[in-house]
This record gives sequence, C-alpha cells and structure tokens, in this order.
Amino acid sequence: MTRGIVSLNAGSSSIKFGLFRLDAAGVPIHAAGGKIEGIGTAPCLSARADDGSLVLERDWQSHDDKGGASLSHEDLLADLIAWAREHLGDHEVVAIGHRVVHGGTEFAAPCRIDDTVMAKLDALCPLAPLHQPHNLAAIRAMSALAPGIPQIACFDTAFHHDRPALAQRSALPRALHDEGIRRYGFH
Repeated sequence: MTRGIVSLNAGSSSIKFGLFRLDAAGVPIHAAGGKIEGIGTAPCLSARADDGSLVLERDWQSHDDKGGASLSHEDLLADLIAWAREHLGDHEVVAIGHRVVHGGTEFAAPCRIDDTVMAKLDALCPLAPLHQPHNLAAIRAMSALAPGIPQIACFDTAFHHDRPALAQRSALPRALHDEGIRRYGFH
C-alpha cells in the first residue's frame, strides 16, 4: 500500500485542506485540495483535483432546520476524512499536518503533537484568540477521528522566530517582554 498525507488549516468559519500522495521516495504529490466554508452558518465543501477540476461539491443545507449551522468542526472533518480516504484510494494516510498560528517562544519548527505539546499550545490561546482555539479544535477532532495517525503542527510564528532580539522587542514595554510577549512579524 502506498502512503498519503493530509494538510489542514482550520479557522473559525472555514477549513482548508490538501491531500497528497507520497511517491516511492516520500516526495508529496498534490492529489486534491479545497475548503469547507460557512462553518456555523451554512457549511459547504468544494474540492478540486490537482488539475483544477471540481471533484466534490457538497452542502449540508438539509442536515437540520438551521441549514447545517449546528455542525461542528469535528462533524465536518468526519465527512471530509471519509471522502479523503475514498479519494486517496489505496493510499494509507500516514500523517496529518496542521497550520497552527502560535507556537510561542518554544516552537520554532514543525513538531509532532502529543498531550504535552497540546497543553503548551492551549496556553498560547490568549495570544491568538481568534485563530489558535480553532487550529487546536481540528487537532482534537482528528485525534478522535483518526487515532494513531501522527499529527504535526507547523507554526506561523516559526517564520519569524529567529528575528534579531531588537526586532522582537521593538516598541514593547520591558514588563511584557519579560512575560514572554514578542513581536513575531505576522499580521
């Protein structure tokens, strides 16, 4: 059996995804990608093959009297993963990658997610309250939906992690810096 990976970018009202097949050398080859939009209101899913052709369109308007508004990230990810497994055919999903906004001062590179990492990422939610909780919700959902498949976090803050100290401290009061607040250079 050949291998595949899934990449997820979960936000408050959308989940963007990519499916990749791994060739014999482990190089990822794009198989499909797309998004679920309208989470919390009227969710709909669209996916395109690597050639750009539409391979899936779905909405949950008839799911409930609220047009699917009651569906959680986990509900929608369950449908997405079921389709992904079908779309990847004989490819076994061997890893799931997640975009995570904030890695704080500790995470400067992608890392495998475990309970310790999740606790540290949860503690960073106050630094990115509009994004971090949704990033972590997808990780939790995938842990329940696909237990045993390794999950990897990739951090927005890692891109600017090795900026010079002066750039990280510029315009911040010393007390905030001493508490761990940094300028990361995004947003």
